[in-house]
Amino acid sequence: MTRHARLAVVASGRGRNLQAIQHTIEQGGLDATIVGVFSNRRRAPALAFAADRGLHHFALKPKRFHDRAAFDVALAEAVAAVDPDWVILAGYMRILTPKFIDRFSGRLVNIHPSLLPAYKGLDTHARALAAGETVHGASVHIVTDELDAGPVIRQGYIHTADDDTPETLGERVMSRVEQQIYPAALAELSSGRVVYRDGGIIRDGQPQKEAPNDCYDAD
Repeated sequence: MTRHARLAVVASGRGRNLQAIQHTIEQGGLDATIVGVFSNRRRAPALAFAADRGLHHFALKPKRFHDRAAFDVALAEAVAAVDPDWVILAGYMRILTPKFIDRFSGRLVNIHPSLLPAYKGLDTHARALAAGETVHGASVHIVTDELDAGPVIRQGYIHTADDDTPETLGERVMSRVEQQIYPAALAELSSGRVVYRDGGIIRDGQPQKEAPNDCYDAD
């Protein structure tokens, strides 16, 4: 898509990637507008940030629905109402069902805190440290029905330190990697430089064989 992109962001927590995306928009690095921020938690700091920026925001309580699929149908309806080009998962802490994923097939983007395909799922920082990894990072990918298995658009990494804990490593991955590569990947998608087609990524008109993977160690 080459037009000014409409982004709907779905978040559960602090919304630090949401903040990075909005900051990039405000600085002119991403030709887009966040047309809505949605959450499963009414008191999510991400919603407070949206309110502070004057962005449309909306929360749904999962307990009001008889199962996960029913909740996802309602959430999808709320998101679809703002007519997004892209639906952006930014720290959304629920596993989506096909009821939501299929509604936005090919337009649903997530960031995962590992260098996929390594360490799908939870506790990625602890698992990377336990395995003795010397580098660790994050991946922006298209969401498919298989968890953390959609094609990767862009990655970034840092080197681990001998005294790292899951918390210190996670903080550095968030601040140095995630908040850099997520806006960058969205800019590529919204400009049309990167396209999701036939289950893969097309970059600059050619099938992407390997996602860009840049180092974000501090100078």
